[in-house]
Amino acid sequence: MILAHPRMFFAYVKAGEPKKADAAVATEEVSGLSIIGVIAIILGAILVLVLLSRAIKMLERLILQRQGIEVLEEETVPAGANIKRMFKNKKFVFFVVLCLLMVLGSFGWMGMWNTGVHTGYQPVQPIAFSHELHAGINQIDCQFCHSGAFKSKNATIPSLNVCMNCHKQVQATEKYDGEISPEIQKIYAALGYDPTKPDAPLDPTKQKPVEWVRVHNLPDFAYFNHSQHVVVGEQAIRKEKGLQPNEPVCFACHGPVNTMEEIYQYSPLTMKWCINCHKSAEITGKDNAYYENIIAAHEKIKKGEKITPAALGGLECGKCHY
Repeated sequence: MILAHPRMFFAYVKAGEPKKADAAVATEEVSGLSIIGVIAIILGAILVLVLLSRAIKMLERLILQRQGIEVLEEETVPAGANIKRMFKNKKFVFFVVLCLLMVLGSFGWMGMWNTGVHTGYQPVQPIAFSHELHAGINQIDCQFCHSGAFKSKNATIPSLNVCMNCHKQVQATEKYDGEISPEIQKIYAALGYDPTKPDAPLDPTKQKPVEWVRVHNLPDFAYFNHSQHVVVGEQAIRKEKGLQPNEPVCFACHGPVNTMEEIYQYSPLTMKWCINCHKSAEITGKDNAYYENIIAAHEKIKKGEKITPAALGGLECGKCHY
């Protein structure tokens, strides 16, 4: 575990003030209807108890009258006295305490269940990057910027050099009365690039990092490999999530980013959410070299042939160094 300076930690927490996305998001947050249901059951039970109590008293009076026993009229008792009498009843007090514990326990359970779930988290980024414009309108493939998702554990945030592949020419001047877009100017400033001297080298004395705010943040103890899902598991994930042929497999977890002006966390990214997919997604060895090799290895084992860990990917660097 890497320890960071306390200032870095507090800066991260401060930057992590969540802003809920306006667009609809896929969420598995436990509904508040369950809490409302518990409260409704408790109130209903109290009402039933009161009605039963009155009904029992009426029946007792009728039985006594039929037996010829004189029944005196009930004296009108102040409401306060009735309440005091109720709270002196140990059974009633036990029932009320039990109901309160159920309600408080439900609220506590829901609160703990949703701790660390940041569905809809949408931080403000230092440069306003529109996925709707780039991935949607311009239909730029995800791997053009996030090439790491197809090759490694991390999807990676693209360096500004990737941005400059286009924005050395594309400056959106038509939208700003001949001036360069303010957001593109931020890219130039971070790189030390002078647009008036396009052939001049970058000025390292003016360069500064762009402090992007991480959106999808898994716990340190959770291991997730993008390439395993994007490459090896693509077929199974596409089938499970019902993605269209023209939709990238990235949409399965990150949602329709081609419609997001500002990126936000679409899925809950909880252990339950991951496990549900792993339990229902169907794996097939057809047209998938990874699973074909595993199936072939099992066939060799059945025949008594030697199979080493290396044959099953045991020499991959990421098995130990992640």
